[in-house]
Amino acid sequence: MRLTIFCILACLLFPSLSRAQVPVFDISRAASTIKFHVQASIAIEGTFDKWDATLTFASRDVTTAVLEARIQAGSVDTGSSIKNNTLKGSDFFDVKNNPYITFRSTRVVQTGPDTFELDGNFTIRGVTKAEKLALTVFGKGTGSGEIKGTMAFDRKDYGMNSGIPFIRIANRVEVNVNLKAKRVSGPPPIFKQ
Repeated sequence: MRLTIFCILACLLFPSLSRAQVPVFDISRAASTIKFHVQASIAIEGTFDKWDATLTFASRDVTTAVLEARIQAGSVDTGSSIKNNTLKGSDFFDVKNNPYITFRSTRVVQTGPDTFELDGNFTIRGVTKAEKLALTVFGKGTGSGEIKGTMAFDRKDYGMNSGIPFIRIANRVEVNVNLKAKRVSGPPPIFKQ
């Protein structure tokens, strides 16, 4: 009986060894940005003010990483209330029916010492498609660093077929992420050379 109680207490008081052996990172939203840009006759670019991102690992192997981002589409900020309201409307983000834009990586390929391609599921306006996010990691092995990346997609693939009166808008949308991450526990991930 005493041994059973001791085992239960030990499980509650000490974290799992397997969990302690994977890197755990915290992404600072205050120091990070998610921006977008669309070629147009009048500049259409902006940021999202409300979002969360996580970076988790199944093991120390960097290719087991999963990057997830969940953006509140209604937090779009172009610096213009007219553009913001147009983008939030049913012709573009349709925030009333689809309040979130999400990305979840499904595969990580290391393409160079500090570069990666992430295949993932990107969802906007309730439509999910496979997209690629190209990343560069700065400060690896230091315990904190920066992840910069770019993803481009065709807005018409996601049902954003309309334009804005008197403004020519390209179909290609570019999303840029700049994420500041800090390892809060576990060992550093292992990178290929």
